[in-house]
Amino acid sequence: MSIRSIRAALEVALNAVSPSLSTQFENVPFTPVQGTAYQRVNLLRGTSENPALGASMSREVGILQVTLCYPLGAGPQAAEDRAELLRSTFARGASFTAGGVTVHITGTTSVGPAYVEADRYCIPVSVRYHANVFG
Repeated sequence: MSIRSIRAALEVALNAVSPSLSTQFENVPFTPVQGTAYQRVNLLRGTSENPALGASMSREVGILQVTLCYPLGAGPQAAEDRAELLRSTFARGASFTAGGVTVHITGTTSVGPAYVEADRYCIPVSVRYHANVFG
C-alpha cells in the first residue's frame, strides 16, 4: 500500500496547483488537445532503503517526474512560469500525506533543459522525495 499512498500524496498535491493544467497520468488514456498545454506525470521509484538495522521501517525514495508540454512556437515563458510554480509547491522540506504515509520533499525541485517533442515544447521538472514506511 505504500506505493499507492506515495503516488496519491504527490498526485493530490500536483492536482491542487492553481491554475490547474490538464494531466496525463501513467497508464491512463489521454489525448492532448491541439494548441493546449498539459503535463505528463511519471513516478520514478528508486531502490528502497533500510536506514535502521533490524527496524520494521523502510525508506521509499524516488522522483516525481512532471514533464510540462506547451504548444511549440509560443516561447518559453509560460512553461518556465509553470516550472517555477511547481518548484514552489514542491519546495525542499514540504510534506504531503495520504493513506497514513507522509512523503517528504528532500531537495530543491530541479528544472531540466527544454526539448521539442512533436508539436510541443517540453520542460522536465524533477521532484525528489522519500517516505518512511513502517510495518
